[in-house]
Amino acid sequence: MSRDIRVLHLEPTDVCQAACPACARETDADFDKKSQHHLTIDQIDRAISRQTLVNLDKMFMCGNYGDPAAAQHALEIYRWFRSINPNIVLGMNSNGGIRDTAWWEQLAKIMTGPRDYVVFSIDGLEDTNDRYRVRVDWSRVMSNAQAFISAGGSAHWDMLVYRHNQHQVDRAQQLAKHMGFRWFRAKHSKRALTAGLEHPVDFRPVKATVGEIRCHALKDQSLYMDAQGRVHPCCWLGSRQRDFYFDFDLVRASWHGPDPNKTCVATCSAAGDSTKFQQQWIREVELC
Repeated sequence: MSRDIRVLHLEPTDVCQAACPACARETDADFDKKSQHHLTIDQIDRAISRQTLVNLDKMFMCGNYGDPAAAQHALEIYRWFRSINPNIVLGMNSNGGIRDTAWWEQLAKIMTGPRDYVVFSIDGLEDTNDRYRVRVDWSRVMSNAQAFISAGGSAHWDMLVYRHNQHQVDRAQQLAKHMGFRWFRAKHSKRALTAGLEHPVDFRPVKATVGEIRCHALKDQSLYMDAQGRVHPCCWLGSRQRDFYFDFDLVRASWHGPDPNKTCVATCSAAGDSTKFQQQWIREVELC
């Protein structure tokens, strides 16, 4: 590959039990929910050189269409990365409502590095979480998160803030601290509102500007692989089935022309001293 990669973002499956209204699972008409791809170690090993894998600083699992906890080979992949790269940082983003407590305890026993983590995306409390995290069972999320923490895992609570749950940010942070979460973060969603969701009171959206592109993939030296084993410059450029971008050189060339890549403009164009993506965050607190 043409650039040095230090961070690998894997989407290990396109399976998820949730129906979050702004997720690509629900908004991308070209996505087939019956496909159910599960990334394998062989696919990773064939697509990315072993030397690159050995030199990685971090591998984390997240996704455009699926939840990593639903992946058939997630634990196996984490163990494999640790075996070939003992110092690598391992991470995961999940809605937390998949699998049982025993599975999350196993994950905690793998994620023993000082900076390993799981981000639990929990958008409020019991009466509000499923307004966005549709079909996600609150009690299971709490049980799984507590099991992961009690087994030694480092857990982060990330909360999307809408009008219906903005009054719960302080209480969610208090609960996170009580349960033993390491971090609590709250942010406004940059995705289009849908299904009756409303921005918080006094919300001021950041407009995308067509100017300098401060590319997160270049800054973080990162690469994204989807559930089918396809490699993309970043997850945003792989966020629609019919618009996948494979050639990063062409994407970068567009930044200096009259028609810069629209995904790059929407996510990584400069707006003041940061990008639109960065300006979502309204709170970030280390709890312990």
